[in-house]
Amino acid sequence: MRPDNHSANTDFILLGLFSSSHSSLVFFSFLFGLFIVTLTENALMILLIHRDPRLHTPMYFLLSHLSFMDILHVSNIVPKVIADFLSGRRAISFAGCGIQVFLSLTLLGGECLLLAAMSCDRYVAICHPLRYPVIMSERVSVLMAAGCWLVGTLNAMVHTGLVLHLPFCRSRVIDHYFCEIPAMLKLSCADTSSYERGVDVSAILFLLIPLSMICASYVQILLTVLRMKSSEARKKSYSTCSFHMVVVIMYYGPFIFTYMRPKSYHTPGQDKFLAIFYTIVTPTLNPVIYSFRNKDVLTAMKNVLRSSFPYRK
Repeated sequence: MRPDNHSANTDFILLGLFSSSHSSLVFFSFLFGLFIVTLTENALMILLIHRDPRLHTPMYFLLSHLSFMDILHVSNIVPKVIADFLSGRRAISFAGCGIQVFLSLTLLGGECLLLAAMSCDRYVAICHPLRYPVIMSERVSVLMAAGCWLVGTLNAMVHTGLVLHLPFCRSRVIDHYFCEIPAMLKLSCADTSSYERGVDVSAILFLLIPLSMICASYVQILLTVLRMKSSEARKKSYSTCSFHMVVVIMYYGPFIFTYMRPKSYHTPGQDKFLAIFYTIVTPTLNPVIYSFRNKDVLTAMKNVLRSSFPYRK
């Protein structure tokens, strides 16, 4: 495939994750399987929360929004990667690239805030259980979720508008598997230093502050757990917190490393590798870590299966 063989000179070319070699077919098959698993488990999570009244709590309400964000996010990126690999055509229109940037920023930013909101929910539930129904009321949880979507959308609108107005007078070949701002900045022939400072401000608001809130919440949770008399309860809480923090680090770590480095320090291979974590890996792991290890969710799943496939003598 020739990079210049595209429909209009305003198109971009995405070099993608895979080459045309036989070994790439294995990785492509793995990615396709991961995509199907991610869609299935997140859709199942939303269905269980909707159908089981015992899951109608603030925690699971926020989890349903997390699952919906993950479905939209992988659907925004992975189908294009799959289509490009199968067709050999890697062009993406200027408008299509703008849509990808807008959706990815909305969902990534919203998820950063949502994970912080979920950690606050767990902090109140464990550290202040008697006040939990008052503090985490239905109204509060709805406002939390709506705030994550709204702030993420507003941030995405600003950055998408700014980056699409940059002059791209160099090569229009993006060495990435989707339209991401750091990769696009390399193509601009204008001075982007002032815009990069704006990206740093957004990174502080959407990455560093939420991550600090999550860490502070889990420190308080662990301190509370240490005062528990039951060794079994302590062991269970340690296990839950450790799994949650692993997912948080896998999400925020690569995200911070990508968006808080100067443009000159970015390399295509490194950016692709880091992006895999917050665009593909964590959407797959989130339902497993946050939900399917939970007894209430497993019970709800059994009930749904029984109602769908009733036992007949």
